[in-house]
Amino acid sequence: MLAAAAVCPCPPLLVPPVAAGAAPELDVARAACTDALGVLAAARPDLLVVVGPAERSGRGPHPQGARGSFRGFGVEVDVRLGPERGPAPERPLPPSLAVAAWLLERTGWSDAPIEGLGVGEPLEPERCIQTGRDIAAQAERVALLVMGDASACRTLKAPGYLDERAAPFDAEVARALGAADVAALRALDAELAYELKASGRACWQVLAGAAEGAALGGSLLYEDAPYGVGYVVATWS
Repeated sequence: MLAAAAVCPCPPLLVPPVAAGAAPELDVARAACTDALGVLAAARPDLLVVVGPAERSGRGPHPQGARGSFRGFGVEVDVRLGPERGPAPERPLPPSLAVAAWLLERTGWSDAPIEGLGVGEPLEPERCIQTGRDIAAQAERVALLVMGDASACRTLKAPGYLDERAAPFDAEVARALGAADVAALRALDAELAYELKASGRACWQVLAGAAEGAALGGSLLYEDAPYGVGYVVATWS
């Protein structure tokens, strides 16, 4: 059963060497992510599952010890999803899970075994829900770290340019995540999320499936749109 969850954004800019001189602009977001991971540790889970958006090559399971890198962003920063258990898997982590691995390394996570799951953005809502149910059934106390960004269309300079639907969409996402509103997450419009370039939609619906029957309460720790992209940090416990 799901014992706790943390929701974090997944831009590589969260990693200071990637952001370089702009790193201080996301200090508040990083601090919120650290606080969110503290909630996961306090839940004393038997298993931590990290879920994040992934392109085709990064989809599917990633075992503990899987490695990721930010070398594609011009910095020599390598990460690992928890301590190695046997030979390191050859398949690299997708960027979203590499950001998660960096956050976990930064906070010194050692509270439970870790698994990663790369989720394709087009995954249908019902399949997302079922995936979440399957995750929650893996152990008596499961913690979930859910990576993903809201819309990328909040300003004229945003990656997706300005879309007037983006701010209301992000506001509802932040409200639902902050209130642990499972029904609202289930009801997110997958097509609208795709049009607004919201990479987190499928992962948030995985969370909704995992949280069914868990009766968790939510807390919104951070919500902003630097660079025109919606970032949300929330905890469920």
